[in-house]
Amino acid sequence: METKRWAGPVLAVALVAVAVGWGAVSRSDGGEAGGDAVDSAVRDQAPDRSRFTSPGPTPGPGASGPADPGPTAPGSAPADPAAPPRTPQDVLYLGDSLAMEAQDVLGGRLERSARVASYSSEPVAGVTVCDYLQGRPGRSLVPREDKAAALVEKREPGVIVLQFWGNTWGYTPCMEGVEWGTAAYYERYAADLRALTGQIADAAREADVPRPRIVWVQQPPDALHPDRIEQVNALYDRQATASGDLLADAGRELRDDDGKWTQYLPCNDYEQRTAGYCTGPDGTARLHRDDDPLHFCLAPTPEGGQPCPAKSPGLERYSRAVADEVDAYLRG
Repeated sequence: METKRWAGPVLAVALVAVAVGWGAVSRSDGGEAGGDAVDSAVRDQAPDRSRFTSPGPTPGPGASGPADPGPTAPGSAPADPAAPPRTPQDVLYLGDSLAMEAQDVLGGRLERSARVASYSSEPVAGVTVCDYLQGRPGRSLVPREDKAAALVEKREPGVIVLQFWGNTWGYTPCMEGVEWGTAAYYERYAADLRALTGQIADAAREADVPRPRIVWVQQPPDALHPDRIEQVNALYDRQATASGDLLADAGRELRDDDGKWTQYLPCNDYEQRTAGYCTGPDGTARLHRDDDPLHFCLAPTPEGGQPCPAKSPGLERYSRAVADEVDAYLRG
């Protein structure tokens, strides 16, 4: 089986064509002209930037601020893994453009489970962790009413699935001034993971409901910068361990035998049984379009971001990994 790698000659096209959410390219990566082209593509696919929300109210004493330097944010005591889960539970899915395109596929899987009472999703293309934080200075792609803490108080989910590729400025203004791949980028990302965990815990306490179990989604390989995604995934691992939460390895069936990015993989049993999934060369599953090495939807990304309308093996594999982790937790 021939594995297709992301070839150097098409990078210039890919940087413009890739949909919102490809955090590997930013204003600090590729030169001023290339950055302008990428920003133009982002504006075409992201929500209307005139609707950016201004900062929310500053957190009061004891609230979980986004720059908390400690190992865990206030209120984020590790969940008790021995505590029996509520059955059934509500599941909430938040994230960026990968979550946007996968939300219906994941929802279809979860809603077939008797252990899931309800499923809802509020992804936004181009976001990262800081967009879902309350009290973050600057503008955000996520309105105040859809911040993670606000949704916890309003919907009282038992499980929150959080998926972030690691976007930086050029995609979301809340990361302005943080250059991709720098020490400050990883430090900021780790601090935001801690803060978001703390705000979710604080919101549950305010609502007098059990603290939701968080499922951090580990990302599949980055075609251009594999070290970046490995470091981001390590941050998810560290945060889940610190707060007693869970990891869903969404990249487990999206890597080649060497753990690298690939466009095609041998079809699994489900894909072999289901029409429209083994569409790659030599009966393989096609994971990415030729013009987009990040997303898994095999249809062009609609303006503003929408659930994927096409059969896409990558989305099925990605969503199954998340659904399996949620199901395993709800089984107790």
